Amino acid sequence: MAMYRKLGKKADARKALLRNQVTQLLYHGKIETTEARAKEVRKIAEHLITLAVKEKDNFDEVTVTAKVAKKDKDGKRVKETVDGKKVTVYDEVEKKVKKDQPSRLHARRQMLKVLYPVVEVPTEAAGKKAGTKKVDLTAKLFDEYGTKYANRKGGYTRIVKIGERRGDGAMKVILELV
Repeated sequence: MAMYRKLGKKADARKALLRNQVTQLLYHGKIETTEARAKEVRKIAEHLITLAVKEKDNFDEVTVTAKVAKKDKDGKRVKETVDGKKVTVYDEVEKKVKKDQPSRLHARRQMLKVLYPVVEVPTEAAGKKAGTKKVDLTAKLFDEYGTKYANRKGGYTRIVKIGERRGDGAMKVILELV
C-alpha cells in the first residue's frame, strides 16, 4: 500500500504543487482543489499547524540596541560631512526582539522547508515592484494559528465537496482552515 498519493506527477512537480497549495492555504485560509490533492495538502498543513501550536510560547524577549538612520521631515536620511565625505547620521534605539529557543528555531526551519516565500502586492501597484512587502508565514503560524488552535487537538482543516469538475469528472473540494 502506498504511503501517499502520486497525483499523476513526477516527484519534483508533485512536491512543488503540494508546497504551493500548502502555502496558499495558510496565507488565504482556504483553497479550491481536487479531493485527492486536498487530502495530501491537509496532512502537510496540519503537521505545520501542530508544530506552531507546540512551539508558540518558546521564545525569550530580549532588549537590543539598534542603529537607526536619522530622517528629516521628508523621510530622507540626514547626512553630514566628515573628512570631506557625506556620512549618514544614526540614532541608537532600544528594541524588544523575540529570540527563538532552539526547539522553536528548529520548528521554524522545518516550516520554511515546506513554505514558499509570499510577496503581498497592493492592488493599485499591480505589476510594479515598489510597494510590495514580504509576508512572514512562519510568524503568522506561530502568532495567529498557534494561539487560535492552542486548545484543539488536531483537525485544523475541513474539506467541503462542491461537485465534479467539468471535463474529467474529478471531485472538486474546498479545503479551509476551521
